[in-house]
Amino acid sequence: MHRLDPKIRILVLFFLSIAAALCDNLIIASGYIILSLGLTGLAKLPMKVMAKRLSPLFWFLLMIWVFLPLTFEGDIVYQYGWLRVSFQGILLSAKITLKSIAILLMFSSLVATMPIASLGSGLHQLKVPDKLVFLFLMTYRYIAVIQDEYMRLLRAAKFRGFKPGTNLHSYRTYAFLAGMLFVRASFRAKRVYQAMRCRGFQEKFYTLDRYPPNGLNYLFLWVMILAGLGLALTEIAWI
Repeated sequence: MHRLDPKIRILVLFFLSIAAALCDNLIIASGYIILSLGLTGLAKLPMKVMAKRLSPLFWFLLMIWVFLPLTFEGDIVYQYGWLRVSFQGILLSAKITLKSIAILLMFSSLVATMPIASLGSGLHQLKVPDKLVFLFLMTYRYIAVIQDEYMRLLRAAKFRGFKPGTNLHSYRTYAFLAGMLFVRASFRAKRVYQAMRCRGFQEKFYTLDRYPPNGLNYLFLWVMILAGLGLALTEIAWI
């Protein structure tokens, strides 16, 4: 997996994620789960890491399973007082669960395992506009810096006796923090841009990583495309 060209991995993710999102059959959705688990095995991702990445999704899916079977119209499979659980709601919840897990596993295996510079290079090779690639890379680089700046401003406010709460003073303080953070981020962006221009920056990034064409890239691409098409055609034939 890690020897593949970034643009090939991005193309495979784009194709498979769309195919999985449009899937409307529970058994076919299970096929996407199997395919995503195979990609996870190729990427050699530890199970603990994957469980940690999936944990926020599980909370969202828990809310789906709590509310959707109770509110979705359909055949009633269980009733207790005014609570009614519909079969169609359970089926829809299962589909959402399988597709969500499959897409997240695909993303973690194909894209999250590559360095951010390689991801930017892959997007550039796929003819994504240079400004969008530049904005993406700079956002990734400086989002942690802006977070540190926010924590510094918040600590300064707490040193001056600020105690967060649900009152007008707290809301006004957070608004001031947001405004000051925007001002400092704007000044920092100007300084960084001037420093980059002084070093010859011409609004384009270059990477030292090279991925010469080889049979492995095209084999992986066609195998994944055929697998996705096979599942999609099977679903169409099932209908």
